[in-house]
Amino acid sequence: MKKQLSLWDGIMLVMGSMIGSGIFIVSSDMMRNLGSGYWLIVVWVLTGVMTVAGAISYGELSSMFPKAGGQYTYMTETFGKRTGFLYGWGLFTVIQTGTIAAVAMAFGKFTAYLIPALNNSDPLFQSGSFRITYVQLLAIVVILLLTYINTRGVKNGKLLQNVFTACKIIALLGIIVFGFLLIKESYWTQNLSMGWSAFQNLGEQIGNDLKPTSWQPLNGMALMGAIAAAMVGSVFSSVAWENVTFMSGEMKNPRVNMVRSMVIGTSAVMVLYLLVNFVYLNALDRDAMAFADKNRPAVAVAQVMLGNGGTIVMALLVMVSTFGCINGLVLAGARVYQSMAKDGLFFKSAQENNRFEVPAKSLWMQGAWASVLALSGQYGDLLDMISFVIVLFYMITVFGVIYLRFKKPALERPYKAWLYPITPLLYLLIGSAFCILLILYKPQYTWPGFLLILAGLPVYYFVIRKRSK
Repeated sequence: MKKQLSLWDGIMLVMGSMIGSGIFIVSSDMMRNLGSGYWLIVVWVLTGVMTVAGAISYGELSSMFPKAGGQYTYMTETFGKRTGFLYGWGLFTVIQTGTIAAVAMAFGKFTAYLIPALNNSDPLFQSGSFRITYVQLLAIVVILLLTYINTRGVKNGKLLQNVFTACKIIALLGIIVFGFLLIKESYWTQNLSMGWSAFQNLGEQIGNDLKPTSWQPLNGMALMGAIAAAMVGSVFSSVAWENVTFMSGEMKNPRVNMVRSMVIGTSAVMVLYLLVNFVYLNALDRDAMAFADKNRPAVAVAQVMLGNGGTIVMALLVMVSTFGCINGLVLAGARVYQSMAKDGLFFKSAQENNRFEVPAKSLWMQGAWASVLALSGQYGDLLDMISFVIVLFYMITVFGVIYLRFKKPALERPYKAWLYPITPLLYLLIGSAFCILLILYKPQYTWPGFLLILAGLPVYYFVIRKRSK
């Protein structure tokens, strides 16, 4: 493949893939679980440390295996094809395609906020709980449009990515600055007055609205469970930075630029996320943040800053953010399926490049399945189940850094993880605590996703048997 991606392109891909709709939404649920500004900040800082530590650790693997496929390649080279296949299986069935579907639906819903007719129209088709709406069709159109653009060459995809990522970074900086300058009544002191005391208020569902009940104090293991539940949102908002590794085959000087892209990109995004949450805590009281309409604290803040016109500005910002995020996910994901096809673990046609030197068939397969998930309406449930598994795959990959240091010490390492072994161990420590607490206190987030990944085992053995004939 042509080396068409620069360091700047890599940073934009990292940041653009990370910043989607999560930062505008998840802090409401996090506040309902924690009820304290202090603990909200602690969870975002923990997530930031964990994310950057993961990026630093991945840097060592990216310098050792500067090939297309990224994380799939690292896991295959370190632990064998079976482990690599299970990651690729999860990526195609839910992780990448489900995220594309979810972010595309977020784009559709915020578009419907500006064009109410999209929401108010009767479903195009309905049978029981299954229905097809204009919002779903809009999401599918966006998925297929961006898939088509990316089949026309890397140049188109990276240009779109750079423009939209730059726009949403500028917009987030605007929220941060004006979120302090234009707020007449600050709730900062009030939100931090609880100190290290934590509370939980999961609310009462009344029709389509979630209304607050009483705040219940938390301590001991109940607090640990609440922290894990809150981290589901912050972690999910902070994933997809590894997408840049999928593009290693098209990165200029990948041994150097890959690690720089990941570390600079993740660090910048986590700082932005933390500052945006400072704005939430400054502009909204605890109930307003925890029970913002439709879990949209960013819209509530925009309304406080700019009145009703602010909600329109925020809807436009989320549309820009989600559009750019979808493009990054579409651009990168197809390279993994192409690498799997070359290893005989995916559809053979997925390995072919078109005349624009991109894996067009792999892109269309990804786009088609993401569209099915958007149409099914099941992407949200699938992503809730898979969050646990995403972190598990991250942990397995990070552990690979330590494993290879012992197993293959003679391998060339153009870049060695900064502060090794502290950095990978820090990621493994925080990730393990997160996963264990979820298993204990929020099992609905764990075992369904784990079983879904294990369902890939019979598929793997079927493929291997078929190849051996």
